Amino acid sequence: MSGTLEFYFDFSSPYGYLAAQRIDALGEELGRDVIWRPFLLGAVFKETGSQPLLGIPLKGDYARLDLERSARRMGVPMRFPDSFPFASVAACRAFYALEENDPAMAVTLAVALYEAAFGRGEDINKPENVLSIAGTLGLDLADRLGLPEIKERLRHEVEGALNKGVFGSPFFIVEGESFWGHDRMDDLADWVRQGGW
Repeated sequence: MSGTLEFYFDFSSPYGYLAAQRIDALGEELGRDVIWRPFLLGAVFKETGSQPLLGIPLKGDYARLDLERSARRMGVPMRFPDSFPFASVAACRAFYALEENDPAMAVTLAVALYEAAFGRGEDINKPENVLSIAGTLGLDLADRLGLPEIKERLRHEVEGALNKGVFGSPFFIVEGESFWGHDRMDDLADWVRQGGW
């Protein structure tokens, strides 16, 4: 591979879920290693004064329709959990508890968590639910989620995302160029193929 493609996302982002369905294939196609970087949109909202998309009048109603339409087009299920939006701290910690030693398994867990949340409408807010999903993959993370170094790693990743200008999910950075939104993945691909414009 000739470079990296950073994929920033919050597990509570349904557009992040859609992007997660195709980001690795896109990275392969472009000859880029994909670096999955979960972070917390709540910190971004504090910085920008924003709020969850689906909670915004009019815009939120449209976004729900657009998400369902996009999922149908992609051929993936879309079902919102009852507790939405939800806190994704436990999911992020589980990812980073694995990522340093087994990045591939961390991505497998991320996909499983996203599919549980938006493919089946399950609650991944609670640590016990995240641990249960990890258990279906043969992972026992019960002793790791609360470790100070895992909490610090997540804090560091959130700060790093903000320092790079990440303000939404999904957000991509390739060759120093930023792209925001699931609907910009084709632009990202063209940018890499054409060497920018």
